[in-house]
Amino acid sequence: MAISDLQFPEAVKVHDFVSPPLLAEALAGKVAEQLRDAIERQGVATLVVSGGRSPVTFFQCLARQTLDWSRVVITLADERWVPVEHVDSNAGLLKRYLLVGAVAKARFISLYQTTASQEEAAEAADRLLAELPPIDVLILGMGDDGHTASLFPASPNLSQALDLANERRCWPMLAPSVPHQRLSMSRALLASARFKVLSVQGEAKLTTLRTALAGDDIAQMPIRAFLHSALDIYWCQ
Repeated sequence: MAISDLQFPEAVKVHDFVSPPLLAEALAGKVAEQLRDAIERQGVATLVVSGGRSPVTFFQCLARQTLDWSRVVITLADERWVPVEHVDSNAGLLKRYLLVGAVAKARFISLYQTTASQEEAAEAADRLLAELPPIDVLILGMGDDGHTASLFPASPNLSQALDLANERRCWPMLAPSVPHQRLSMSRALLASARFKVLSVQGEAKLTTLRTALAGDDIAQMPIRAFLHSALDIYWCQ
């Protein structure tokens, strides 16, 4: 199966690459272009990225892009509730691979706070995100179960986090198959991004996308919330 075999809504644009390095380089160039345009238009640009292992090459490519990083605000779509020093911290990942060199001049907003409970951490992140400028660029990933950010199927708080009318920006979430609790931006905040990208790799992701496109239950596969509006999909085998 090829990604060209899938039937996407008209608002979705698909970019197909032959290798992960080519995808990463192209995506980094596009993101830098969008950030430059935002800086020229409004004086500041906001970038929201996702963590995990697959974005590392993209982060490295983006860190080599030339723009006024001092005018960029960077934060995460989701985070594991672990200290930045922990190997699974998304903020730690960014500090190693993206927030280096010139990019260190960017303002980074961390979702993780040292608190007594996950709920208190989410509330603290929610207050910080109240100061976030409008999102110019959002980079999402997708799990094989159809989750995106940390909007996991069957997670407590999922219905509230998916509710576009709910004004809360950050929710405590549960990833059922991994050991760490999560913090996630709400669907409403993620959907507010001006330029949205879904970056995925491999045959398993095509199977997940095909299943997602065949149904409309957002709670069952939260990625569905983003597949029927403007979205650029960057994919490689």
